[in-house]
Amino acid sequence: MNPQSPLGILDANTLEELARVICGDDHLYYRKGVEIARFLEHAGWQRVPEYDGEYRREWALARLTERREDPTELEKILLRLADPREYFDEPEQLPAVITAVNAFLVHEGVRLENPGGRPRLVACDPSLAHPGSQGPVELRAAMTDLISDQQMAGLLQHRQDEARTCYANGAHVAAIIMLGSLLEGVMVHVVQERGASLLGNKSPDHVNLDTLIKICYDAGWIGADVQRFCHELRKYRNFVHPRAEVREAHAPDRDTLDMCWPVVNAVLNDLADSQPEAV
Repeated sequence: MNPQSPLGILDANTLEELARVICGDDHLYYRKGVEIARFLEHAGWQRVPEYDGEYRREWALARLTERREDPTELEKILLRLADPREYFDEPEQLPAVITAVNAFLVHEGVRLENPGGRPRLVACDPSLAHPGSQGPVELRAAMTDLISDQQMAGLLQHRQDEARTCYANGAHVAAIIMLGSLLEGVMVHVVQERGASLLGNKSPDHVNLDTLIKICYDAGWIGADVQRFCHELRKYRNFVHPRAEVREAHAPDRDTLDMCWPVVNAVLNDLADSQPEAV
């Protein structure tokens, strides 16, 4: 197993679902039998037997089962499923395939992503699994692109997962509060890693989100539009204090959340685009 990969030995039912997606059943990207064999080769598998005319799903499942004890080989398949180069003729299929894979893969404690067209597997909490629990927007950046502290990147990824679960279950205020927490966590660690002196005499444990937004904007790490909308999200994040929500006389709903989530998306994308080049 790749030491950097979170993938373990997959359950037999997971393999069956994976074979279904590879074949393209249920209106996903359809592959003929010979195309399935070619897909396995494109994923990097060696010594793929010729397709023998067997039922497509049974043949694909047999190939997956043969290599079940080698998660590295199965990881290649999952990453290829999220690779845009696999869908030149039908690029609109890619998001649907990733969603279908994650619907069952989350139970294995991992999720498939392709920020910026770079497929990867990310560890997640299986308890967060829920039908349709994908976020309302796709991100071009992952936590590990922004934060070198792997433990913190994992914690913030977990908060993003929890926000997705809140979104799927109609917990709009909880999702917004979680997004605000995520935003603050990302920003404080980005500032620490890129220019801790910008905090002045403020401790990272006590600097507030308003200050962090200003620092990131003044440093040129986020755009003016993103900075403005960050402050709107910050105001809703303050609804963690019930009296703040009472003062506003406004209860956030799904539309509010749908406006807040892209703000986080834009922040992560801007921070990734402004990432200093490694020396």
